[in-house]
Amino acid sequence: MVPAATTVGGYLQSLPNDRRVAMARVCSMIRRSARGVRESMRFGLAFYELDGPIFAVKSHEKSLTLYYAEQDAAAGNEGRWKGLDQEHRCVNFRDLNCLPLDVVEGIVRNSLKLRRSRPVEEMPSQAELLEVWGIREEDAAVAPPIVRIVVNHDEEQPEGGQEAASAAK
Repeated sequence: MVPAATTVGGYLQSLPNDRRVAMARVCSMIRRSARGVRESMRFGLAFYELDGPIFAVKSHEKSLTLYYAEQDAAAGNEGRWKGLDQEHRCVNFRDLNCLPLDVVEGIVRNSLKLRRSRPVEEMPSQAELLEVWGIREEDAAVAPPIVRIVVNHDEEQPEGGQEAASAAK
């Protein structure tokens, strides 16, 4: 299910406490280490963009996944974290109490260096990244907006309907 939150802060508030703390740490570290990236919510993911998508973070029921766009961003980290999946360019964190923020920060910094050295016309598109990350667009469709209907109870008709209302005038 795709969350209805439109901001990363709103999304974090909707998560259970353990996942909220873990995801807030990762999102905060990305904002701190990757100055200049834009943050938004799309496809149920916290997206970070710099000349196109560069990172996405998703909270699962018992884990957290960091997706990265640059193919070689995790080079050298193969043995440092067993949740690293270089084929799908993601790191899956199963233990939310022991997040290796140093590994995440290394991937973030490497991604930024690679992104800034890449010509704009060679940037991967959002559709390409969703395919690499294994996220189907149909499954990641944006949730419909929440519509609130406000009923003003002060203007209710008194008993007896229209006749009572006209008699009161």
